[in-house]
Amino acid sequence: MTITYIVALILSYLVGAIPFGFLFSRAVGKDVRQEGSGNIGATNVNRVLGKKLGALTLLCDIAKGFFPVYLISVLLPDVPGRVFFIALCGLATVVGHMFPVYLGFKGGKGVATALGVFLFFSPFSILIALFVFIVVVALSGFVSAGSLAVSALIPLLIWYFGAEGSTIAITGVIAGLIWVKHSSNIGRLLRGEEKSWKTGKTA
Repeated sequence: MTITYIVALILSYLVGAIPFGFLFSRAVGKDVRQEGSGNIGATNVNRVLGKKLGALTLLCDIAKGFFPVYLISVLLPDVPGRVFFIALCGLATVVGHMFPVYLGFKGGKGVATALGVFLFFSPFSILIALFVFIVVVALSGFVSAGSLAVSALIPLLIWYFGAEGSTIAITGVIAGLIWVKHSSNIGRLLRGEEKSWKTGKTA
C-alpha cells in the first residue's frame, strides 16, 4: 500500500506540473514566459495570447487540480487516513503547477489548480469564493488582490462547511503557498505599482 501511495503522489505532482499555458503559447509560436508577467498561468496567457487561450488555460489548470484527487478518491479503498491522503495528492498537484519539473521548477502561482482541488472537496465553498473574487477584482481592478483574498478565505469556508481537520490543514498549506508565490504582487500592490486588470496601467 505504501508504494501505491507514493506512486499516486508522484503522478499527482506530474499531472499538476503539466504547463498548459506554456504548451498553448508554444503551439502558436510564442513563449508566454518571455512576455507579459512571464507567468504560465491563465491571467498572463489571456494578456499575451487572448481570451480564448486564456480561458482554455484556466479550464485545463482547474481540471488538472480536480481530476487527480477525484480519480484517487474513486480508486483508493476506504482505509484510515484516506481523506488526508487524498488532500495530500491535491497539494501535490498544486506544488506541481508551482514548481513543474518540465520547466526547471519555475511555474505558475497555483490559483486555478488549487481551485480544482477545492472544487472537489467543497463545491459550495468555491461558489462563495468565486463571488468574492469577482467582487474584489471588480472593485480593486487587480486579479492578484482577488486571488489573495480568496486563498485566505477558502480554508475558513471549507471549515465552515464541515471538512475534516486534515483537509482544512492541507487547504491552509495551499493557501500559504499561494501567498508566497504572490509575494512580488503583494509588494507591487503595497507600492502602488501593480497593473490594473481594468486599465492595464499601474495603480
